[in-house]
Parts: sequence; C-alpha cells; structure tokens
Amino acid sequence: MIYLNLFFGFLKVGCFAFGGAYAAIPLIRDIVLSYGWLSDEMLTYMIAVSESTPGPIMVNLATYVGTSQAGVIGALIATFAVVLPSFIIILLVTAILSKAIKNKYVQAVLRGVKPCMIGIILATGCWMIAKNLFSVPFSAFDINALVITVILAVLYFGLNQKMKKSISPMMLIIISAVLGMAGYAF
Repeated sequence: MIYLNLFFGFLKVGCFAFGGAYAAIPLIRDIVLSYGWLSDEMLTYMIAVSESTPGPIMVNLATYVGTSQAGVIGALIATFAVVLPSFIIILLVTAILSKAIKNKYVQAVLRGVKPCMIGIILATGCWMIAKNLFSVPFSAFDINALVITVILAVLYFGLNQKMKKSISPMMLIIISAVLGMAGYAF
C-alpha cells in the first residue's frame, strides 16, 4: 500500500507542479503532510537540503521521502512518479512543438500561467521566512534567522541596485550555509 501511496502522491506532484520546483513546494508539502510521511519541521529541513544538493528539488524530495517511507524501492517509485509526467509531456511537446508554439491559444496559456507561478513562489518564500523566524507556536522569535535573512536580502537587493549585477543563487546558498553555521553552531 505504501508503494501505491508514494506513486500516486508524487504522480500528483509531477502532474500539477507547473513553474518549477519552488512553485511545487506547497503541493509537495500538502501531499507529504496529508499522508503523514514527514513532519512540517522535517520537510522544511529537507527543502533546505534538497536546495543545496545537486539535482532538481522535486526529485531530491521525492527520493528522500520514498527512502524514508519504503527504502530503496520507495525511493525509486517516488522518483519515477514525480518525473513521469514531465517525461511524457516533453515527448509530446517535442513531437508537436513547431506547430504548437505558433498557436495563439498556447501562447495565451503560457502568458497566463507565468504570473500565477510568480505568486506561488513568492508565497512559498514568505511562508518559509515566517516559519524560520518564529518557533512552531509562533511565539518565540529567532534573532539568528532574522539576521541571516536581512544579510541575504541586503546582499541580493543591494548588489542588484548598486552594481546592476545580481548575485548567483549558488553564492547565496554558500553564504547562507556559512552564516547558518556561524549563527547556530555557537
């Protein structure tokens, strides 16, 4: 039964996760929490780990959840399920790409989906910031998380404004890892 749950749970994620991995995080969160595979806190940690390891976040999360629930076979099933819809869509799109991309309805759908994905990514980012700034009952304030968030925001937006150059996501991950070790190791 766990194998079927992993397959259909992550198949839903793969089918409805438009806009990339960050847009898929709320859907992954809903699926994982509804099945009780991970706690909310553990999922937040796994999102951070998945961002800093090679590969797509959705695949990394699916592999981790599958492994934690049903071992290697569970990891294979969850990973296969999350990539299956994309694989099928890519095969279909490449077969009809030249005609479909010129279609005004396809272009309209793509233009309509873009703002939705921006909103979902922004909401996920705000949720993760709020989750990490406050403890679980939203009563205790984590000053280390606030300082790290402010430093990263200043680096990102400051460099963008002053130098007309943005900092790479990889560099932000490295800086946040160093700041996290410095802020929480002592």
